Amino acid sequence: MKPARILVIFGTRPEAIKLFPVVAALKATPGLDVRTCVTAQHRGLLDQVLSIAGLTPDIDLDLMEPGQSLDRLTARLLTGLGEVMDAERPDRVIVQGDTATAMVGALAAYYRKVPVSHVEAGLRSGDIYQPWPEEVNRRIVAPIADQHFAPTETAAEALRRENIDPATIHVTGNTVIDALHATRAKLEADPSLASGLDEIAARFAGKRIVLVTTHRRENFGGGMDNIAHALGRIAARDDVAILFPMHPNPNVVEAMERVLGAQANIARIDPLDYPHFIRALGLCHIALTDSGGVQEEAPALAKPVLVMRETTERPEGVVAGTAKLIGTDPDRIVAEVTALLDDDAAYAAMARAHNPFGDGHASARIARVIDGAFR
Repeated sequence: MKPARILVIFGTRPEAIKLFPVVAALKATPGLDVRTCVTAQHRGLLDQVLSIAGLTPDIDLDLMEPGQSLDRLTARLLTGLGEVMDAERPDRVIVQGDTATAMVGALAAYYRKVPVSHVEAGLRSGDIYQPWPEEVNRRIVAPIADQHFAPTETAAEALRRENIDPATIHVTGNTVIDALHATRAKLEADPSLASGLDEIAARFAGKRIVLVTTHRRENFGGGMDNIAHALGRIAARDDVAILFPMHPNPNVVEAMERVLGAQANIARIDPLDYPHFIRALGLCHIALTDSGGVQEEAPALAKPVLVMRETTERPEGVVAGTAKLIGTDPDRIVAEVTALLDDDAAYAAMARAHNPFGDGHASARIARVIDGAFR
């Protein structure tokens, strides 16, 4: 029997992190012909992950342009991915998460009546503008997909409320935990993979490190300025250091450079590849972020997460106590970070909370379901 052709589509660093263990699990499954297509929605950040994962894409559309509008990106993705599908003729398309690449990949597959699997399905904030445009991207994929790999029961229930057929929903855990475990094992075997942080680890020895990531569109402008002012106040403490791998988006860079300038206790560095980021999580005392993935990764390493957003599509972490929504008011940010620094009981309550996002075996579960659909 001819192997079933699976086309895995992704374009950003988070997608690559969460899909490389899925690709590995699928490639280890007899009877599947696995092809990968990257759109390079995040060129440099994506390539970092591909390198450490040892993954060479079969097709690279390289669609990113500086200052590209969502309209133009969506249009170029639709025509580009459509041409790929016409050439590849896949039996199934796999997309991940909430990016433009995921949404358009599902739409292009639908136009060709190709079934779609959605990895990390069912995340909902309830507000179509937070996160923007990710919330709507996910909702567009849902009615198209016929396999929904929900990371948690909460995500699965959100899909059921939208009248998605329960038989098509599979609770698997989040594949980011698979990626984290695989990368930590590589780091234990070869610490040189993250030796680029040796200097910072030595520089901040004896201080409690706050790891900061921020890049959300809804925080551009006033929100980013607020975050910058809060970081300056936190870094004024002698016992604290801030490690800030800064997203290259000009909206982030301009605000941080204008407000923060140069401060001894703040290390604003280039974006980290995945092994270095996992090491940074290990080094830090607190994760301060507006990212989605960090809300899942940090609890796996017993690090409290303060989320600089008003809503989250990952409420499981908030319910479990591993994460806390704090918004972008600078006084609130400073107060919440200070509380974790100064109150050992408050810190321990978050650090010891159960991580609800998975056990590291999500990819194997996903591969079994996909393979089973062809039997």
